[in-house]
Amino acid sequence: MRFLYYQNVKNMKDEKDMLLWKQAKARTEFKLHFSVYLLVSLMLWLIWFFTSGIHSHPWPIYPTFGWGIGILSNYFTAYKFTSTAEKEYEKLKRQS
Repeated sequence: MRFLYYQNVKNMKDEKDMLLWKQAKARTEFKLHFSVYLLVSLMLWLIWFFTSGIHSHPWPIYPTFGWGIGILSNYFTAYKFTSTAEKEYEKLKRQS
């Protein structure tokens, strides 16, 4: 009986470690994605500034804004909705 208890505890720890690993991976991927976003956006704004000047239409605003929506989505997935997913996982685990 004790063996089964310890086996269940070990499985729970392994599953928790797997969830933590996925969370850490998502956060690392977000940081990389955000860094690339900043660099590319800066590059686009510099190209606009040096080729057209400040008196022309600021076209880099469109890719900056569009990609920014994706960045926000990525941020919420990596940092805000992880506890929601974990709660749902625990609920489904109890049901099975």
